[in-house]
Amino acid sequence: MAFVKDMLRMWAHSWKRFISIAMITLLGVAVLTGIYAGCRDAFRSTDRFFDAQGLHDVQVLSTAGLSNGDIAALRKVNGVAKVQAERSQEVTFDLDGRKSATMQEIGTNGIDQPYLQEGRMPKKAGEIAVTRKFIRDSGKRIGSRLTVTPESASSDTSDTNGADGTNETNGTDEAPSFPTRLTIVGVVLDPRNLSNPDGYSAMTSFRSTATTDYTFFAPSDGVTGTLYTSATLLVKGAAAESTFDESYENTVKQVTDRIDGTVKTDRQNARRQELLDAGNKKIVDARAEADKKFADAQSQIDANRQQFNQQVDQIVSMQAGAAAAGAAANGANAGAAAAAGATTPQLDETTRETMRETIIAASPELTQAKQQLDQAQSQLNEQKASTEQTLKTKENELKTSIPQVRWYVQDRQSLGGFSALKSDLDSIQSLGNAFPIVFLLVAVMMSLTAMARMVEEDRSLIGTYVGLGYGRLAVASRYLLFALLACLIGGGLGLIAGFLGIPAFLLVVLQGMYVMPGLRLEYDWLYGSLGIALFVVGVLAATIYACVQEMRQTPAALMRPKAPRAGSRILLERIRPVWNRIGFLGKVTARNIFRFKSRLIMTVGGVAGCTALIVCGLAINDTVADLGIKQYRDIYQYDLMVVSDDSDASAMRTKVASDGRVTSSLDVRIESGDLTVAGSGDGDSGKAGSSGSESIQLVAVPEKHLSDLGEMVTLQPVSSGILGTSGVGKTGSLKLDDDGVIVAQSAASALGVKAGSKVRLTNGDGVQATAKVSAVNRNLIGSDVYVSETYYAKLFDSKDAKNTKNSKSSEDSEALTWNAMLAKLSGSDTSQTDYAESLEEDSSVMKAVSCAHMADSFKFDLMGAVVALIVALAGGLALVVLFTLANTNVSERVREMATLKVLGFFDREVHHYVNREMMILTVMGVILGLPLGRLVGGMLTMALNMPSLYFEVEVKPLSYVIAAVATMAFALLVQLFVNPVLDRIDPISSLKSVE
Repeated sequence: MAFVKDMLRMWAHSWKRFISIAMITLLGVAVLTGIYAGCRDAFRSTDRFFDAQGLHDVQVLSTAGLSNGDIAALRKVNGVAKVQAERSQEVTFDLDGRKSATMQEIGTNGIDQPYLQEGRMPKKAGEIAVTRKFIRDSGKRIGSRLTVTPESASSDTSDTNGADGTNETNGTDEAPSFPTRLTIVGVVLDPRNLSNPDGYSAMTSFRSTATTDYTFFAPSDGVTGTLYTSATLLVKGAAAESTFDESYENTVKQVTDRIDGTVKTDRQNARRQELLDAGNKKIVDARAEADKKFADAQSQIDANRQQFNQQVDQIVSMQAGAAAAGAAANGANAGAAAAAGATTPQLDETTRETMRETIIAASPELTQAKQQLDQAQSQLNEQKASTEQTLKTKENELKTSIPQVRWYVQDRQSLGGFSALKSDLDSIQSLGNAFPIVFLLVAVMMSLTAMARMVEEDRSLIGTYVGLGYGRLAVASRYLLFALLACLIGGGLGLIAGFLGIPAFLLVVLQGMYVMPGLRLEYDWLYGSLGIALFVVGVLAATIYACVQEMRQTPAALMRPKAPRAGSRILLERIRPVWNRIGFLGKVTARNIFRFKSRLIMTVGGVAGCTALIVCGLAINDTVADLGIKQYRDIYQYDLMVVSDDSDASAMRTKVASDGRVTSSLDVRIESGDLTVAGSGDGDSGKAGSSGSESIQLVAVPEKHLSDLGEMVTLQPVSSGILGTSGVGKTGSLKLDDDGVIVAQSAASALGVKAGSKVRLTNGDGVQATAKVSAVNRNLIGSDVYVSETYYAKLFDSKDAKNTKNSKSSEDSEALTWNAMLAKLSGSDTSQTDYAESLEEDSSVMKAVSCAHMADSFKFDLMGAVVALIVALAGGLALVVLFTLANTNVSERVREMATLKVLGFFDREVHHYVNREMMILTVMGVILGLPLGRLVGGMLTMALNMPSLYFEVEVKPLSYVIAAVATMAFALLVQLFVNPVLDRIDPISSLKSVE
């Protein structure tokens, strides 16, 4: 019982060490669990929301729409739980200018159901539900009316390529059509895009995939058309997996591989055949209709000609009869004449035809009538020949005019809102996995320092207990239980902060960027217990080491005071010119600093670690803050990028040229595609040996203007470095040629691609080809892949390219359509931004992007909030570390301080004597921590592997100053707590001999 009481008394006396260990554990556990818990809560809530709203696992799109046969084929795929055929239509309306929207039919099979936020769901024709973004931008409310205008049908859904000869009696499918007079009855959240329109962040703008401004949701009532724009699928067993886990991706990939391997090719060919059959049927119908019209016209001409001939024959007969009567009058008798006159003379065909021609020539009316009949017959013959030639031409052109049908099988990663949320949370979680390691190392170092001093102070008592027969384990338990209790209390408080405080802060920031219904904080017993156990093991290991170091001595040696450390010279003493000029107290300070190496290492190491954490946090902040400026003002030298449809490319260039704002330009072709690391086998993506894929922007450059690319984009070759660094070559040393493609650094870093690698490229038509990477270009935002016109044709138009059945042969290939323009503009940044916005109002422009606007608007608010949190926690750790080291330093030197007071030192002089050593050690730690922070920052940026982003580590001089000043400020703050302890040292009691 006395042993226990003495142990409790010892604990109470060491409350400062207890608080220090508890605080370090609290901060470490909070960092370890807090960021993880915040991301996990966001992951789980969105996963539940996606399951509740039936967010599709797979979406199938087609360049020619989907027919009932396509839907039936998808239902038969093994692993598909549900298939929902969807119809949509793009419309325009006037809202402070021309705006576009997608009219989306609300599915009836429970897939992609909008989440009702206000009002009610639409039920009748003409009713719609809109997103909160539209309500905010338009100022409309529930009950407001809106009139929209359908956009003209695109070529891939026109009535010439909507055939479905197997399911439709008329051989054609109708494109979807929605009501145009609309009434808003509800406000909903689109589960495919959780971006918060009322939030403060616009950071996802650089990776937005939306093709229209808004989405309107309408019921099936009032929607016509049998051609589907897409099909959405739910996969069996996918709902049981977390949508953000690899197990979910593997489950879905099995189904997408089956669709790609069986259904896709068959239905592409079948659909194209349907279109060909529909086109042939139209030609047959047109020929039959033309033949009927020509037959009717010929019948009319024949009837008129018969009437004309009858009229002429009648005149011929009359003239022939009159001639015969005159001849008979000159005969023998009147009887014979009468008999002759009663009979019509018989004329041979030659005589009759001669008389017909004579009669027609003698009559202007008959001559004109005959000419009109002949002209009508000639025109009819010409029309028949022309129509037949036209129909034969259409028959010959039909196969080439109907392109190969292409399916696009996409998973949730193709949804811009989903991929943005996932990449944001993954990047933050990667930081949460890295920073606790530093906290754990600092915690172990400080625990070792504190517990070693605690055991050393009690060495005589330890010797007494061991001499009285107490086991070494029992004596050590006094300190092990002390450290364990401090860890458990600190860890418990850390769990509260980690599962409540930090997640609440992160989720507030997240909810400013995304809408996540049903969000709640959850506790993970396993992860929380392991978090505490990790720090308990580290601290107890340090405590055991300290106990073993002392208790391996005999009780007699432990009960005697520890012999003072033998005096020795320090290196500075050997430098006489310097040493001789240092005052007495300066020499004492130098000896105290360098003679006690353990104290030096612990203090400098602890301060350096905390400073490094602060620098690391600020480095990430500086890196993110400069991304937009570096990309849009340094790498991109052009001011404007304009993109149009292929059919509007010429009109777009004419429009831009007529405005007179462009000083220089470069016509290019821009397509959205994919880049996949080629496998070790046949190179197919998704097979063994492949290591991921990345969405890219494929930029084809005209052969005659390859050298002009360097004037629009800074071409600098880069090579991968270590610890987040990269070697950047000389500007202008990189040239685009016909031997390979230039890949952006952001994509190359994510996939591990380098110069000389083989990659699988997919162009805008879905055609794949293996390409050689000639170089990796410095690029931070977006994933551009530059290719020459010649190499593009070689990749995607060659008969030797893979999937040649889906690609055009070299004989049939057409010249590339330059659907985009990179241009340099005159005027200020504001005028350039306004000009880009005005261009988007033009019907020939699909997208206009101002680099000045992108540079100014690029933000990464979530990362900034997390960095602020990390810097705050690192600052707290620095404060605790300095407090622990300062108190340990004082406790070790109580007799020394008492001696100084006996010698006549005033309190202020004692303060200066002790604090000067701590300040020097702090400065040394800061000097070591600043480059260490840059190094750790480079390592952490390697963990921030986000789609379409490369973090080029940047640390501004101001950040180094802030880190140094903050650490020194914490050291000065600690002095305010240490000085009263120095003042309370009693010289008499402190100098009493232990013996």
